[in-house]
Amino acid sequence: MKLMSKLFLLAVMGFFISSSAMAREERGTTAQAQAMVKKGIAHIKKNGKEKAFADFNDTANKDFHDRDLYLFVYDMNGLNLSHGANPKMVGKNLLDLKVEGKPIIKDMITALKTKNDGWIDYQWPNPVTKALETKSSYFEKVDDYFVGAGAYK
Repeated sequence: MKLMSKLFLLAVMGFFISSSAMAREERGTTAQAQAMVKKGIAHIKKNGKEKAFADFNDTANKDFHDRDLYLFVYDMNGLNLSHGANPKMVGKNLLDLKVEGKPIIKDMITALKTKNDGWIDYQWPNPVTKALETKSSYFEKVDDYFVGAGAYK
């Protein structure tokens, strides 16, 4: 009987350990987010903005949608040009958008005035869990707009 209890306990522990490892694998990393931005910029340069932005918006396009990773694009005035998780944002000026009091788009644009890339942490809805979570986003300036992607923590 004790052996059965120990085996059951080991099986339960193994389930939780593997579930925890699987949950980590279901999230993109900051390195993967940065790589996706670079891949997106290369895609823009090769195919043009119109095709690239449409590809970024297409959730079926697995090149630019990987687990909770997706691309977003804004111009330097805060106009959303592409959003891989929420197409309702496209075409809207979100310069004054604040999340928990933090003007995230304005902060990205301010950072890009002194260098061509940066990182920012903020709260944002995770498209997989649907929960508001901390996100660390990498963004990089290209001409008069910037491309970004973030990993949820």
